Amino acid sequence: MKRTSLIVFAVVCLIFVLSWVLKAGTIDGDNAIQDAFLVTLASFLTLAIMSFMYKDNAYYKFAEHLFVGVSAAYWMCVGFWSTIVGNLVPRLSEGLSEAFGVPYLGGELDFGFLTLPYPLLYFIPIILGAFLLFRLVPKVGWLSRWPLAFIVGTFAGLNLVRYLRSDFMSQISSTFVPLLVDWHGFGHFFANFSLAADGQFVAMFSNLVIFLGVVCGLIYFFFSKEHTGLFGKASRVGIWILMITFGASFGYTVMGRISLLVGRLTFLFKDWLGIIS
Repeated sequence: MKRTSLIVFAVVCLIFVLSWVLKAGTIDGDNAIQDAFLVTLASFLTLAIMSFMYKDNAYYKFAEHLFVGVSAAYWMCVGFWSTIVGNLVPRLSEGLSEAFGVPYLGGELDFGFLTLPYPLLYFIPIILGAFLLFRLVPKVGWLSRWPLAFIVGTFAGLNLVRYLRSDFMSQISSTFVPLLVDWHGFGHFFANFSLAADGQFVAMFSNLVIFLGVVCGLIYFFFSKEHTGLFGKASRVGIWILMITFGASFGYTVMGRISLLVGRLTFLFKDWLGIIS
């Protein structure tokens, strides 16, 4: 088995080198060799990830670990330069601001009854951030719970108001729709009857579906009354509404993943192999 793995690895390396050389011959410019290497590497990493469809293997694990490691390193650098250098250093020290080439934003924060300079105030997040690293030391790991609790509590408080507006109040207000849109009587309705998407009939029908869907969906989750008779039929309609909604959401998610697959296949057949233009 080890001998077979070595042979497969040698074949993969040989194909990679041949692909690199052939691709470099099709690229014009001074950086043809470098560009060809990057395109070939990206193509082989894509194929390594796709090889998981056959079975779990060492090439898939290598590409997976490389992706996770590079992503972690990238976001660590982004966090350092955007948060520490971009936000903390300009308010902490004028000398550090000059060293990193960022404008100094020192000043004071007035609480009304107390005025604190920025350097003194920003030592608090520095200490809390250092406490997070204590999680790596078992004896003092309990200190990391304080900044973690502060982070979770702060985000929970801030997101509560945001989600209350976007996911609760906005959705409730969106269900208060008029069932009779631009209503001027039956004569006007039948005289101007149209199946156009922006017509009166389609608008009224859409609002009616929204209203009945919300009511039936809420009835399904009302367990204080037995779901029998008319109440049970409305509950069953609510099940259909929920299943259609979940199915559409799942289909939208799948289509998003299919678009990513199409993008990678286009890269392989166009940028790497040059089969399609």
